[in-house]
Amino acid sequence: MQKLLSSLGSVTAVIGAQWGDEGKGKATDILGEHYDVIARACGGANAGHTVIVAGKKHVFHLLPAGSLHAGKPVILGSGMVIHLPTLLEEIKTVEDAGIPLMNRLFISGAAHVICEYHKQVDGALEDRRGKSGIGTTRRGIGPAYMDKAERIGIRMEQITQDLRPRIEERAKTLKAWLGITVDIEKELKEIAIAKDALRSCIVSEMPMFLHDFLSKGKTMLLEGAQASLLDIDHGTYPYVTSSSTTVAGALQGLGLPPRVLTSSIGVTKAYCTRVGAGTFLTEDLTERGSRLRERGGEYGATTGRPRRCGWLHLPELKYSAILNGFTCLNMTKLDVLDQEEEIPVGIGVTSSGTATFKNLQGWKQSTVGITDFRKLPTAAQDYVRFIEEEVGVPVRLIGTGPGREEMIIRN
Repeated sequence: MQKLLSSLGSVTAVIGAQWGDEGKGKATDILGEHYDVIARACGGANAGHTVIVAGKKHVFHLLPAGSLHAGKPVILGSGMVIHLPTLLEEIKTVEDAGIPLMNRLFISGAAHVICEYHKQVDGALEDRRGKSGIGTTRRGIGPAYMDKAERIGIRMEQITQDLRPRIEERAKTLKAWLGITVDIEKELKEIAIAKDALRSCIVSEMPMFLHDFLSKGKTMLLEGAQASLLDIDHGTYPYVTSSSTTVAGALQGLGLPPRVLTSSIGVTKAYCTRVGAGTFLTEDLTERGSRLRERGGEYGATTGRPRRCGWLHLPELKYSAILNGFTCLNMTKLDVLDQEEEIPVGIGVTSSGTATFKNLQGWKQSTVGITDFRKLPTAAQDYVRFIEEEVGVPVRLIGTGPGREEMIIRN
C-alpha cells in the first residue's frame, strides 16, 4: 500500500469509469484511511456507495464513503445538491455506529438544497416522457440543477433565512406548470430542522477553506459520484446525470485549482452495468447476463432496481481514461467472473453500430478473498493484463470480494 500511496501523491481523485455503480465506495473507504481530508464534489442522493466493514453494510448517498474513518474532516462541495432529510439520516447512521461526525463535517454554503418539490417535478417530467424516459431515479437531482442554472435555487447558506415567500412563489409556478401541489409547511419544517442541526457545518468560502488545508500540507481524497459516461457534457447524452462527473468536475465542484491534483484513479468493474435507459453496446440479455446480476448483487443501492448487465467495452473505458487522465485503474468484482468459461470483451464497433468482441479464457475457480496478484488463476491474471494493455493504464487495485480487506494492491 505504501508504494501505491507514494505514487499517488497528496491529492487523489477516485472517479467512476463507466456508468456508475463500479464500487467507488470501497476504494475510497480503503484509501481514506491514508488521507487527511475526505471530500465529495458533485451530485446528489441518486448516487449510492456501499461499504462493508467487519461484515456490516454501510450505504451512503450523500456522505463520502471515507466518512467511516473517525477524526478526518469530511467535505461536501459546492457542486452538490443536498436533500436535507437524507443527509441528516446518514449523519445519524454514522454516529449510531459509534463514529462522531458532526464536529468534522463541513458543507459548502454554495451547495444547493433539494426540496421535496424537486422530487415531484422529477417524477412528473419523467412520466410525461413516457416510453422515451431517461430512467431518472426521481430523487429531484435534475430539477434541482435546473433551478441552480436558472438562478432560483436555494443554497445551503440561505437555509437560515426566511424562505417562506420564495417557496410559496415556487409553489404557484409549479402548480401552473405541472399541476403539482407543494406542501409548503412540510418544506419549511424540513429546512428548519436542518438549519438547527447543520448551521455550524456550513462554510461560506469553500475554496479558501480547502486552500488552508493544503497550505498546511494536508492530503486530500476526492470521491466522485456517478461516473464519466454519465457526465452532463461528455457522457452518453441525453441519458446522463445533471452534473459534471469527471475529474475536472470534481475540481470545479470543490473549488480546487487543477494544479493541486496529483493523481486520479478510474474505477471499473471487471464487467459492466448500467441503470436506466441509453446505449449499452455490450449488454447481455441472455442467462449469462442474469448470472452476472445475481452473482454481483446488481441491484441499485438507492432504488433497488435491477441493473442492466454485460461486458467491458474497451473503447469506452479508454475514452474515460483519456477524459480523466487516469493514473491507474481499480478493477472491482473480479470474483463475479469466477464461473465463466469464456469472457467476452468488447473491442470495437461495426459500421452498423454493434459491438465486436474478443473472447478471453475464463478460470472456473474461486478468486474470492485473494490479496496477492500472483495467486490469481493464470487466466485471471491474463484478463487483467489484457485490459490494462489495451486501455493503456495500469490496474493497481483489484477487488476480489465485498469486504474492505478483499483487495489486491499491485505495486
